[in-house]
Amino acid sequence: MAKQTWNVDTAHSEIGFTVKHMMISKVKGSFNDFDAVVEADVEDLTDSKVEVTIDAASIDTRQSGRDDHLRGDDFFDVENHPKITFVATDIKKKSGSNYDVTGDLTIKGTTNPVTVDVVYEGQSKDPMSGNTVAGFSGDTSINRKEFGLTWNAQVETGGVLVGDEIKIHVEIEAHKAE
Repeated sequence: MAKQTWNVDTAHSEIGFTVKHMMISKVKGSFNDFDAVVEADVEDLTDSKVEVTIDAASIDTRQSGRDDHLRGDDFFDVENHPKITFVATDIKKKSGSNYDVTGDLTIKGTTNPVTVDVVYEGQSKDPMSGNTVAGFSGDTSINRKEFGLTWNAQVETGGVLVGDEIKIHVEIEAHKAE
């Protein structure tokens, strides 16, 4: 199969994250507004083009006060850094439908290489539109401090309010461009 353009269906896709809170629980959130350029042969992703752009202001942890804090200078500083981007630089097949997708992740003006463990979940025909649809899932972890997200506060038990490790999970449904 040749490389084709795929349009991300954001209504059926998610970019989410989990971080330790107060060293005893986890906070989950997602970014509600994002887009991606995907040019791929879904049978062999090794030569794919993948570029993801996230609207940093669309962060949603289901608590408006926390979301406003995350949008501010202590974290994403969305006024000066409105976008988070990921551009794939290397894709290696690990086994079957599992790939390591390495790319440049830019958050708050800082770019670092990140490898995402991606699984091609398969494809199907959409019964409503007749279009070919492909599914992908991915997971990675980053250290937020490596991207300039260093704000924290001490808690009385001796730990910190926000953990350093951010676990990122991505679910993508993409429709083959006609």
